[in-house]
Amino acid sequence: MAVFSRGFGARRRESDPRLPPGQYLTEDFPVLSAGPTPDIDLAEWRFTIRTETGSGKRWTWDEFMALPSEEISTDIHCVTRWTKLGTSWRGVSLDTLFADIDTEVEYAMAHSYGGYTTNVPLEDLLDGKAWIAYEFDGEPLDPEHGGPARLLVPHLYFWKSAKWVRGLSLQPHDDPGFWEQNGYHLHGDPWTEERYW
Repeated sequence: MAVFSRGFGARRRESDPRLPPGQYLTEDFPVLSAGPTPDIDLAEWRFTIRTETGSGKRWTWDEFMALPSEEISTDIHCVTRWTKLGTSWRGVSLDTLFADIDTEVEYAMAHSYGGYTTNVPLEDLLDGKAWIAYEFDGEPLDPEHGGPARLLVPHLYFWKSAKWVRGLSLQPHDDPGFWEQNGYHLHGDPWTEERYW
């Protein structure tokens, strides 16, 4: 993962009550990735939740698309300081995916096609806070934005919304993922500017 896409530039600060501290508004949807965009065949795509005991559940693309989905309208905030207001998504709630999952642990590691990882506490994934999103603005999610499916955790900085997601492994400790190992905050709350360690 040595390739970094452009978009890490400084911008002027703006004052708007919808903006977390230090953010600026954008109408664009900047593309920021920690590596190349993987080519994912839907026939081979799988999403897996693996518990601390090694058990869990797996969905094919067709099985995943048969699950109940939701429309999500939300703001998104990137650690590089841009905010996009009122974005529209469709996806499957993590609450739906966790319906038959038994676990005693409090943390998850999201894994992506291409090798990216990010850690997220379960309390930030459940109770209507996170989805596996596969549409943006009524269209299938573009690969450059994480298609065919990405994790969507909009109340945290957007690096936590892992692109090209393939699964979650549940774990007892809040071990750091890719960006967290490289100096980003373990949690990533934009309203308290949890950008870096």
